[in-house]
Amino acid sequence: MTLLVALDDSDPSWAALEYALEEHHDDVVVAHVVDVRESGYGEFAHLGTTTLREQREAQAEALFDAAHELAAEFGREVETTLLIGRPASEVVECAADRDVDRIIVGSHGRSGVSRVVLGSVAEQIARRSPVPVTIVR
Repeated sequence: MTLLVALDDSDPSWAALEYALEEHHDDVVVAHVVDVRESGYGEFAHLGTTTLREQREAQAEALFDAAHELAAEFGREVETTLLIGRPASEVVECAADRDVDRIIVGSHGRSGVSRVVLGSVAEQIARRSPVPVTIVR
């Protein structure tokens, strides 16, 4: 069995990876999506889209290094994959391409009434996925 964990450096996504490593003894693929649709407004706008993408890819590599370190704490190894595009679509497509058995994602950390509403990416993945999805808070 193979699990796909979507990691975006949020607390819920780290909880999802920890859950996968702790509760399952299956192969784990950690995917991070660089969303090329995000605008470069603000302090990085002057860099241009190529430099911004390169910077996000470098951030993804640092994220993958941390994922490998976390897996090692559980005596495990993970495979990592960098995806480019719309997060929900890329995760679902990756799951289908790699023939994974389950997707594990983090929900948005919310409180109060909005707690019952999933993050839009997690919700889209759950609705579109060809395999079961576990959403971790």
